[in-house]
Amino acid sequence: MEEIILGAQLRQELGKSKVKKIRDKGYIPAVLYSAGKESLPIKVSHHEFIRLIHQYRLENTIINLTIEDKDKKQKPRSCLIKEIYYEPVKGDILHVDFNEISLTKEIKINVPVVAKGEPIGVKQEGGSLEHILWEIEVECLPTAIPKEIEVDVTNLKIGDAIHVKDINLPAGVRVLNEPEAIVLSVAAPIKEEVVAEVAEAGPQEPEVIKEKKETPEEVQGEEEKK
Repeated sequence: MEEIILGAQLRQELGKSKVKKIRDKGYIPAVLYSAGKESLPIKVSHHEFIRLIHQYRLENTIINLTIEDKDKKQKPRSCLIKEIYYEPVKGDILHVDFNEISLTKEIKINVPVVAKGEPIGVKQEGGSLEHILWEIEVECLPTAIPKEIEVDVTNLKIGDAIHVKDINLPAGVRVLNEPEAIVLSVAAPIKEEVVAEVAEAGPQEPEVIKEKKETPEEVQGEEEKK
């Protein structure tokens, strides 16, 4: 397992107005959560965090968080990213939540499913590959988390499907989804008359409602106003 190290600093700046100044100085405000302990406000380098995002799939990667402390030397803390908050328009990272974990205790985590190959039902029969489950939930030690789960779909014909029970997982990794749940399947091509009926009906624009997720600092700011 490759060791990923990310430096962090304790932060005293709390609240919406103060964390903006942190971002202006090139940092991302963050919080470290640990079971049975109080959450710890920290900040990480924006440049360094973006570099890691481009280099790794951070959602399922163990990060050794080294927190600077003037009073005492801190040991690296093994963490997984709990959530990343993005600015809804520009997509800038506003805040990161880290979850401290034990390397000797199993955890539950979602792992992406990746289809490999081109199905016979698509290449020769004109069908379409349908990806039903993009992630599956597994339980394993943090050191055994797969980056992704590859599924060979080459031999699938129209009407064939791959279920959760058909997937081969690495040793020490247990799947938690229903065994009969369909992960991938090959559907028959849409008949021309069906396509014509849809075209005559005309496009319908669904109502899109975007919900902005508040960062911990924004929530705190609202509570302070009350």
